[in-house]
Amino acid sequence: MKTETSTVSPKHSVLAQMIPVMLCFFAMGFVDLVGTASNYVQKDLGLTDAQANLFPSLVFFWFLIFSVPTGLLMNRIGRKNTVLLSLGVTLVSLIVPMFGEGFAVMLIAFSLLGIGNALMQTSLNPLVSNLIAPSHLASTLTFGQFVKAIASFLAPIIAAWGATTMLPTGNLGWRMLFPVYAVVCLLSIAALGMTHIEEEKADKASGFGDCLRLLGHPFILLCFLGIICHVGIDVGTNATAPKLLIERQGMALEAAGFATSIYFICRTAGSLLGAIILRKVSARTFFGISVVMMLAAMLLLFVGHSQAMLYTGIALIGLGNSNIFPIIFAQALNTLPEKKNEVSGLMIMGLFGGTVFPLAMGIASDALGGQYGAVGVMTAGVIYLLFYLTKINRN
Repeated sequence: MKTETSTVSPKHSVLAQMIPVMLCFFAMGFVDLVGTASNYVQKDLGLTDAQANLFPSLVFFWFLIFSVPTGLLMNRIGRKNTVLLSLGVTLVSLIVPMFGEGFAVMLIAFSLLGIGNALMQTSLNPLVSNLIAPSHLASTLTFGQFVKAIASFLAPIIAAWGATTMLPTGNLGWRMLFPVYAVVCLLSIAALGMTHIEEEKADKASGFGDCLRLLGHPFILLCFLGIICHVGIDVGTNATAPKLLIERQGMALEAAGFATSIYFICRTAGSLLGAIILRKVSARTFFGISVVMMLAAMLLLFVGHSQAMLYTGIALIGLGNSNIFPIIFAQALNTLPEKKNEVSGLMIMGLFGGTVFPLAMGIASDALGGQYGAVGVMTAGVIYLLFYLTKINRN
């Protein structure tokens, strides 16, 4: 493939190009509506927990299936066209629930949402590398995660408004969330479609086996495992934070759920701060600070029994884990710039691997008779990230 140095866009056009790209990052955040929507669907249809949990599980499943093929698809049709395709699939997923709320309808909608997001996460991140110099890639991807988090925050607010408003909603109720996000998705398609982005062309298309063989590159493998740990800690904290408060404070589930809100608030704030700080501080230094914060958090979750200590630990995980993904992703892309599409597919496939953590955390907690087991598994992930820190810029 051609070198990337000729593909970074001129400075005067970067802002005009980045606005549509950041709008796509906002659309990327639509996938997080599945958590809010599954709760409403469970209530409306009287589903069991196992049936309701099938919806968010679908998201991770499609990452496994579509991430690597999407990396190969980008070699054929380009990154921008792949992002547009992902937005098209996402738009369809948002339109489907407007015509019904049955179990099968929602299953189709969330499947399409997961497929669209797998395509988008695989293609949008490397597309940014065509606009931004390698030294600023991590900070730009971090800002994209901040924009994505805004959409995640708004989902439960819009759903609650739709469910309680006295304004006419066409009998959609909480499903007003879907047409609102569909309009934004349409705007994203239009904005990106009218934006010219120069991309390097693949000299030849890689095969599926060629893509997986990149895991034979030691540093790429380390990055892949780092993504798994990041996602595992993220998913694990969401699941474990309320349980810690219930176990050690005797809180009701409704009150303990505030811990998850604290995590999301701090993760969003951390993404915004990271986008600024990474412009001034090296990725290695900032990564180290982030990992140390998470180590301190794990210590607090091990020994803490007061609300203050537990909330502080949860907040530190949110701040520390918020920038791990973009730094690892940027490191991987910059390691093999001639294989960005394939590397992106592998890194996004690592999001599926994050489902291993909750399973291991549940087994460990059952074995120890408390959430100490879950915290121990997350600590193992943090220790791996500490090891990964020693390899940054030494690949």
